[in-house]
Amino acid sequence: MSALRHRSWAPVALAYAAFVLVGLNAGVGGVLLPAQIRDYGLDKATVGTTFFAFSAGFMLAGSTAGPLIERLGLRTTMSVGGGAFVVAGLVTAGRPPFLALVAIQVAAGYGTGILESALNVYLTDLPGATTLLNRLHAFFGVGALLGPVLAAWILEHQPWTVVWLVLALTCLPLTAGFHLLLPARESRAARAAREPGPGLLATASREPAVLLGAVFLAVYVGLEISVGNWGFSFLVDERGHGDLLAGYTVSGYWLGLALGRLVISPLAARLGLTDTGMTFACLTGITVCGLLVWAVPAPAAATVTFALLGFCLGPIFPTTMAVAPRLTTARLVPTAIGLLNGVSVVGGAVFPWLAGAIAQGVGAWTLPPFAVALALLQLVLWWLVTTRMVRTSLPTRPT
Repeated sequence: MSALRHRSWAPVALAYAAFVLVGLNAGVGGVLLPAQIRDYGLDKATVGTTFFAFSAGFMLAGSTAGPLIERLGLRTTMSVGGGAFVVAGLVTAGRPPFLALVAIQVAAGYGTGILESALNVYLTDLPGATTLLNRLHAFFGVGALLGPVLAAWILEHQPWTVVWLVLALTCLPLTAGFHLLLPARESRAARAAREPGPGLLATASREPAVLLGAVFLAVYVGLEISVGNWGFSFLVDERGHGDLLAGYTVSGYWLGLALGRLVISPLAARLGLTDTGMTFACLTGITVCGLLVWAVPAPAAATVTFALLGFCLGPIFPTTMAVAPRLTTARLVPTAIGLLNGVSVVGGAVFPWLAGAIAQGVGAWTLPPFAVALALLQLVLWWLVTTRMVRTSLPTRPT
């Protein structure tokens, strides 16, 4: 049994706090954009290159997290990720020239990706991993909800760079805490299970279950962000909702996402559902909710169905991380998790762009059928993933 299984609750609580920070980082971006555009005197397209740079760093983290954990251990890997994020935050807080800002976002994305992948690896190795991972990603939702409020409040009194200073200074004690609380070395059994071998990334990339899982998460993140980004425009332009009602509806969607990660996994455990069975049920719920958004135009119905859609989406990503040990051999699990996490950001960029392009050319009404199509694709991909799992899934276990 891994030494990680004997750790106290403190590292888990710290992991939750770290994911609040990751969520804050995601949530402040949209609020900071207008201030950055005014400060640098650039257009939206040019400033948007920072997001591509961040995504590139995040993908790089997904491809290197496993080998880092393999060679340096979890504690040092967390220090690398936290250190990269702190350095990126401090440089950004110094208001560098724009080209330097774009470059440093690669480091910010890399640090964030390493933290996410390493924490998913850490909790995957603990008892009750499915519930723990769902809670972990629920705290991301908490940070994403608080981020815009925090950024808007700071911008009332300070320049936009102060937001990044706050993020960097917040990450410092978290990184120090992981260094103090995580073990310096894994147990002999854990090291034997992940005995070093050549070409970890290449080997994991050739595993059919891992590849299917990565594509599945790319589609999932694409669906989640497409609805989150374009839902407001759909409600206002197509359904004629007022800005306030549409804003509340989209907020309800994100709140439903966080609540789904807190509620569904423990409920599934009490009902005796397996992780895979719970995911099939959620994917069916996503499809039904997408059809209801499409078919029922009433404002009250839209508010409820958007919230239910987020609720059903909630457990998908963390539960996929929880079953990662069933997709490959024990030695490749950290690399597989990094790969799953890194590839997911591709879907988060491609599918929202595609949804926007279709809406621009055909009409905003296309968002619900687009979401339904992605939901059906997820069902097919999840079935393919489950047929390739190396172990039969067990019921979810509450902690």
